[in-house]
Amino acid sequence: MTYLYVLLILLLAMNSWVFLNSLFLLNLKKAGQMDQAPLVSLLVPLRNEERNVPELIASLKRITYPNIEFLLLDDHSEDRTQSLLQKHCEQDKRFKIVRGKALPEGWNGKVHACHQLSEYADGRYYLFLDADARVSPKIIERSLATLWKYEAKMLSGFPNYPTNHLLAHLLVPLQHMIIFLHLPLAVANFTKRPPFTAACGIFIFAEREAYEKIGGHRSVKNSLVEDVHLARRMKQSGFKMILVNITDAVVSYMYESSRETWAGFKKNIYSGLGRSPLMVMILTIFYSVVFLLPFPLMLYGIITFELFLILPYVLNVMMKMFMDWKSGHPLWLSFLLPFSILALIAIMLTSMFVDIRGKSYTWKGRSYQ
Repeated sequence: MTYLYVLLILLLAMNSWVFLNSLFLLNLKKAGQMDQAPLVSLLVPLRNEERNVPELIASLKRITYPNIEFLLLDDHSEDRTQSLLQKHCEQDKRFKIVRGKALPEGWNGKVHACHQLSEYADGRYYLFLDADARVSPKIIERSLATLWKYEAKMLSGFPNYPTNHLLAHLLVPLQHMIIFLHLPLAVANFTKRPPFTAACGIFIFAEREAYEKIGGHRSVKNSLVEDVHLARRMKQSGFKMILVNITDAVVSYMYESSRETWAGFKKNIYSGLGRSPLMVMILTIFYSVVFLLPFPLMLYGIITFELFLILPYVLNVMMKMFMDWKSGHPLWLSFLLPFSILALIAIMLTSMFVDIRGKSYTWKGRSYQ
């Protein structure tokens, strides 16, 4: 029973922490009257994105900001990405399609594509957007207003993730949970301390001058988590970077299948943990004790009519439901938290062993160490 009491106290503290921490996640400002409209370059790298091109371009064409250029880089796609880009952009002079150069040694493919896009861009502000993202018409006005309000040089955020298959349901919303649970948002958003930083490469909005002063994507050329490393470089250089709740303005159709979900998380998760076996072990133990054990405890409590044993699971569901509500995910996902954590632990360990064995991560036909 001692374990149960300790667990209940811990879960109550975690629920309180998540609620208080969420108060420091900034929101995108509403679009209002603008006194100035600097040129914004919206930059999209694409590799084998034929399934996303039509809806992506349709989404971009609905953007209302008057002073914008769209630069789309086809990064050696092996499908119909190039032809579809030409078809859907040909009548709109705001769009420019760029053919990517060969990937140099030592570069991550997406990072190199973003670097090339920045060299073609003329805007005072850059919005790096993934091809699987869809944005609201006022996204530029709202991003500029938010950046200016908080006197920041870069903002990023985790979008809403509509999911349509089991593994994505289990894993993708955990990105929001990890932010609410592990990142002190007050420190992240109101100080320039680099260790307390998070970013999402799906949506990065930055002032060009600051971006160039930190060396742009060239400065993180071999990173598998370039979004976080770019944000940290901003803070290391004395610039303010903020994490914003963009779930009401940006959605991302991140993975098409469970296999793709597994490959994407496997590529990124161990690098995101600093390639630290110790961190993987600590998180595995912590998640097992806090999120996994309450589930069999609940089942035992139901069988034996000891309803007190159900409380840890109920507290977990309450905490996850609050985070899903804040991030726009279906609330029923909270009841699947133990299975989400099982999948997360499995993919953390798999990703770690790929690195330990000296193997490569594979993504979109390319291999990364």
